[in-house]
Amino acid sequence: MEGVIKIIKYELTYTKYTPPSRIPLNWRTPFPFPYPFPEWISNMVMIKKSNNKWRMCTDFTNLNKACPKDYCPLPCLGRLVDGSAGYEVFNFLDASRGYHQILLHEDDQKKTTFITEYGLYCWKVMSFGLKNAGATYQRMVNNIFKEKIGRNMEIYVDDMLVKSKARGDHLYNLRESLERLRDCRLRINPEKCSLGVTSGKFLGFMISIRGIEPNPDKIDALRGMDPPNTYKELQRVAGRLVGLSRFISSSGDCSFLFFKKIMQASKEPFESDEECTKAFSELKEYLGSPKFLM
Repeated sequence: MEGVIKIIKYELTYTKYTPPSRIPLNWRTPFPFPYPFPEWISNMVMIKKSNNKWRMCTDFTNLNKACPKDYCPLPCLGRLVDGSAGYEVFNFLDASRGYHQILLHEDDQKKTTFITEYGLYCWKVMSFGLKNAGATYQRMVNNIFKEKIGRNMEIYVDDMLVKSKARGDHLYNLRESLERLRDCRLRINPEKCSLGVTSGKFLGFMISIRGIEPNPDKIDALRGMDPPNTYKELQRVAGRLVGLSRFISSSGDCSFLFFKKIMQASKEPFESDEECTKAFSELKEYLGSPKFLM
């Protein structure tokens, strides 16, 4: 173990080119001596986040194929959004590295082994990329906040919303939620939290006391697109249409042509035509009209 300790000390003083050193020592461990030849070894993948920071993930493709599926259901997005509208005050909370706050069973740690330039490491905590990570985290928060969910709180994995019907109840509901988080030693990311606001984005929608409104970013993203010329671009258009379907009058008629082209592309290569271009132009015109934006 003396050599392993030296490696750890070296990593702490040389973090620029050593991704594992960015992980706190209580989150990872050098691969222990009793398992010099692990059965599962994965590669590291660096993913750039929306805030221009980097997240170190592990490619657990092979391990996930061998793991049984955890069928813990995730909450219905429509029910969460519908149940959050019409409230006066909102508090949007985001868990800080939520998955990393769950410890792995000691016998399973060796299965998460990944390769670095300085040897093999395995995770002590649940890592991003594991097959059942989302279901495991959702089950945990459901148990922690079972008395609050549906009453003054809604949770989808690591996105938490504390809602209050009246401004006088705001501080009590927020204090109750934060104390529960502190009792369970769960941390939140202050950079992604919004407290005491009257509207905000939740699960891709704008919610306020007025009700549910479309996310302006989704509208701008669709209006900024060019007519689809490839199968991938056609799928992207259809996916963004689904996110706005509840706000589009006769959405089935607007999206029918695009989904029809997707079905036809499974039998023959997709080729953009005048009909598809015209339908997309009419859709963009409708999204920018006062009838939709009112």
